[in-house]
Amino acid sequence: MFKRVLVANRGEIALRIIRACRELGVESVAVYSEADVDSMHVQLADEAVCIGKASSKESYLKPDRIIAAAEITESEAIHPGYGFLSENARFAEICDSCNIRFIGPSSKVISMMGDKATARATAVANGVPITPGTDILTDPKFALEEARRIGFPVMIKATAGGGGRGMRPCFDEKDFHSLFDAASNEAQAAFGNGDCYIEKLVLNPHHIEFQVIADQHGNFIHLGERDCSMQRRNQKIIEECPSPLLSPELRQRMGEASVNLIRAIGYENAGTIEYLVDDKGTDFYFMEMNTRIQVEHPVTEEVMGCELIKEQIRIAAGEPLSRHVLDASPRGHSIECRINAEDPYNNFAPSPGKIDLWYAPGGKGVRVDTHVYSGYTVPPHYDSMIAKLIVTAATREIAIARMKRALSEFMIRGIKTTIPFQLEILNHPDFVSGNYDIGWVGRFLEEKKA
Repeated sequence: MFKRVLVANRGEIALRIIRACRELGVESVAVYSEADVDSMHVQLADEAVCIGKASSKESYLKPDRIIAAAEITESEAIHPGYGFLSENARFAEICDSCNIRFIGPSSKVISMMGDKATARATAVANGVPITPGTDILTDPKFALEEARRIGFPVMIKATAGGGGRGMRPCFDEKDFHSLFDAASNEAQAAFGNGDCYIEKLVLNPHHIEFQVIADQHGNFIHLGERDCSMQRRNQKIIEECPSPLLSPELRQRMGEASVNLIRAIGYENAGTIEYLVDDKGTDFYFMEMNTRIQVEHPVTEEVMGCELIKEQIRIAAGEPLSRHVLDASPRGHSIECRINAEDPYNNFAPSPGKIDLWYAPGGKGVRVDTHVYSGYTVPPHYDSMIAKLIVTAATREIAIARMKRALSEFMIRGIKTTIPFQLEILNHPDFVSGNYDIGWVGRFLEEKKA
């Protein structure tokens, strides 16, 4: 096992990793920007190193500064968390060249699955269903011809996109060129790569992802699925495990496809394979693979009785998957709400600022993952998520009731949050019945305006 691990992230995930390290008997090193000097992960780590100014481009996205921090603190490994450099193949390669263990898959696998066009080809080669689509398209005229061949509606997707950026649905060919340019330009600005491809647009789909994990000892498994269909502008806001949509037969098919894929590519560590499932719940299509831990991993942990961050560290240290992970089976139902510092009744405008009062809910089956506290100032420089509220119960019905109770107990004063909006969703008959897809939030918001 490692003696010291550097955590190359911030916020709740950095604190989550630090806690996992402490329970494993591993020292932790936090890195932080000038804006995060008062963040809880900085205070609770065994050592902390400032790596730059508030802007992520001048701190958390600077590989050289993170490597330097690892070297001066004699850290043996780096855990990237999610976001920032977690899926940066070059960063993983740099870690290897500096004899620092990157806690995640190899740079080769990150590169292979991080490029969406290559990932689709890999899925096809291993018998995983995909939607009809194209390779990378550089000629707009040929791209339109391909869209006609596939048949509208189509989804224009940037090969290096993520988080909803570089994606544009197109329902009519008259809008195609403007949407193609918009997707490409957005991806170029955000990721430095404007290459795009086209997929057939599945109408009213569900977003289902499978948690996979593998070690260096030939163990390749999945830990069930998460339903992430409750999205706003392609950003997840509520997730649950298991999905209320999947039949046992479809769950088995998707799980087997996920394991076959990671075995074929020689995957190591934790990852997530994302699928679209049609509105009938009968067919599924590979969408992409995230070669890192996900924001919503706690619902899997609660249902499957495992600790994924600890497993990531153990795998990177060369240890096999824990027996309780290999033998894991689902128990109950778990729901997660992402608590964001946003004003849901002002077009979800960011709401940074000082938190005057922070009171988190508790009780049976309630978990809060957060890095903030009363008196903490939410900076305007980063993602707006300030906490994850996770509840677990024996049934989905009880879990929904528990989540509503927990949300109503949550007191956050000084800033606006998404809690009132999430309570609206949880009280809606469509959510209660599980009758929702990735377009549900958009339709709900339009109905509220009418």
